[in-house]
Amino acid sequence: MGARRLSKHALLLGFGVVMLYPLLWMVSSSVKPTETIFRDPSIWPTELDFGNYAGGWTALEHPFHYYLLNSAVIAILAVAGNLLSCSLAAYAFARLEFRGRKIFFAAMLATLMLPVHVLIVPQYVLFSQLDWINTNLPLVVPKFLAHDAFFIFLMVQFIRGLPRELDEAARIDGCGHIRIYWRIVIPLSVPALATSALFTFIWTWNDFFSQLIFLTDPELWTMPVALRSFMDGQGETAWGQLFAMSIVGLMPIFGFFLAGQRYLTQGIATTGFK
Repeated sequence: MGARRLSKHALLLGFGVVMLYPLLWMVSSSVKPTETIFRDPSIWPTELDFGNYAGGWTALEHPFHYYLLNSAVIAILAVAGNLLSCSLAAYAFARLEFRGRKIFFAAMLATLMLPVHVLIVPQYVLFSQLDWINTNLPLVVPKFLAHDAFFIFLMVQFIRGLPRELDEAARIDGCGHIRIYWRIVIPLSVPALATSALFTFIWTWNDFFSQLIFLTDPELWTMPVALRSFMDGQGETAWGQLFAMSIVGLMPIFGFFLAGQRYLTQGIATTGFK
């Protein structure tokens, strides 16, 4: 039995190494001289060159922390918008009785099947008419309008698992829906809220396509768009600096994930009260 367990762990460890190899290779390449990156595919660099970090930090028009700050502003506002709007919408679907609730809920779920590439053209036309292009508004305002159906569904399933007796007891004490939502539902929904915040931050931080479309002014570039500037179609790509700044850009994601990982499994499971 011990040998079987050992072989199972060895197999899982092998799969883990295979899955982590691209990340380990990128970390290794970030400290290699650019001319040796593709000549030496190993993850153990024979020659260290930490100048890629210093050079990449100041290679663009602004220091790299400028683009990190732009990304942080958008990601934090997106998290705040999603938590507020999606939790309100989820409370309405889970606790309120109104005509057409099931139809609206089904229509909301149907939007999950629409890829972003289908929506980007009408969104661009709308935001262009509102004169929002080259501002953060197209990336932030929809988050305050319950734009992400996935998080609404996640919170609906979690709130449905909370005992309705808590609502009834609060209503006897004179609480309306706003106070029940704020004083009862929100404190008990921390795992679902933390999961939504974690995924919103990661998806917004890594979003390249939408930010490339709406933010064409270099002064507004975020971290993913700035990384693209290290690539030159004429073959002069600064690979070492690109990999170094990519590692820097991953650090906030790792930090945010480590801070919220204990809520992740519980939030996705949406088990509610036990």
